[in-house]
Amino acid sequence: MEILGGPLYSVAGAGESHGPGITTIVFGCPPGLQLNRSQIQAYLDRRRPGSNKHGTPRNEKDKLLLLSGLYQENHDALTAGPSIQATVDGLTFKTTAYETGFTTGEPISALVLSAATKSRHYDQFIGPTGAVRPGHTDLVKYHKARGHVDIRGGGRSSYRSTISDVIGGSIARIFLQEMFGTVILSSINQVGSLQAQRSLSDHFTELLQTNQTVSVAQIEAVQQQLHAAEIHSLDADFATSAGTLIKQTRIDGDSVGAAVEVVAVNVPVLAGDPLYNSLKLRLMGSLGGLHAAQSCEIGDGFQVIARLGSENNDPIRQTGYQRNSHGGLLGGVTTGMPLVCRAGFKPTSTIVKPQQSVQKNLEEIEFQLEKGRHDPCVGVRAGITLESRLAIELLNAVLMHQARAVDPKQFKLF
Repeated sequence: MEILGGPLYSVAGAGESHGPGITTIVFGCPPGLQLNRSQIQAYLDRRRPGSNKHGTPRNEKDKLLLLSGLYQENHDALTAGPSIQATVDGLTFKTTAYETGFTTGEPISALVLSAATKSRHYDQFIGPTGAVRPGHTDLVKYHKARGHVDIRGGGRSSYRSTISDVIGGSIARIFLQEMFGTVILSSINQVGSLQAQRSLSDHFTELLQTNQTVSVAQIEAVQQQLHAAEIHSLDADFATSAGTLIKQTRIDGDSVGAAVEVVAVNVPVLAGDPLYNSLKLRLMGSLGGLHAAQSCEIGDGFQVIARLGSENNDPIRQTGYQRNSHGGLLGGVTTGMPLVCRAGFKPTSTIVKPQQSVQKNLEEIEFQLEKGRHDPCVGVRAGITLESRLAIELLNAVLMHQARAVDPKQFKLF
């Protein structure tokens, strides 16, 4: 069973890359949160194929349908969402999705239909004599499924499945922002051998030297810089150079790796647990387990190896921590400093260059991709999904912490 997050806030998804659509169910959102479809759609628009000129040329609109878990007394406003129509056995059914309402505490279900599918591009991968793309899941998924695997676009292993991550993460981050002022951002900080000189973590740590929280204006200024850059990065000069590198890599028929930094600011303090359910463990597993991710760091990550304890320990004063090498987590518990994670992504497995490979029956071949539309650098679109997974894990930790504060007044009816 695949469940993201949990046990109190979790996300389940279903659907393949070239299937009719992606279905999502979000469990455990507290009641009373006002949600507008447009809020979630804005995050989905960042994730969708075709949203960035350096990503895949596949162009999906990925429009959201909300089907349950919301309510308000103004039924016209509640049901002002997109129309839905299906014809089954000659009968036509029509209804409308939800547009805006308050969460009821019941499961929230959503549907995103697929449209830009070109399944004939994958004919060379069909059956036991189908080719295997090096670095891809083709071989292991074929044999794991005893041959009954959807080869179109990678099937369930496609990055398209992260639609569910973003829907669930969007709801979580809306809740966290309303309750705590928490905002989650990401910045691409490396593409191939090119490294950014400016980072979100350093920027926000400097701001917190004079303030207890990061202001709305300071966050908006960062968001504007990220949006204006060639790729989603705080370092505009790096973004320009990285964009040129990605463009040339695509022309060469190859792909390139990337690293993405994700940072949460104004984080609720004391969320998370030590040891087996630590927030550090869950974040490293969730972010490091994303498609094509090969590494995950918390705080200063591998840099701490070369330090002495006296160099690495963050000084503490009455106003709080003076540095943030710990990345907002100590013993798996949030400290209130920015929550900092970095994920490293391998180069996209599907490339045009010839490679040595096999068929599904292990017959050796010289592999040459015939057709397809692919990201030359998966890190370009990964940031929104990393943000979403962080939001899911953080909200779950917040709800777990709140579960310890039992108030008898909340257990009365009359």
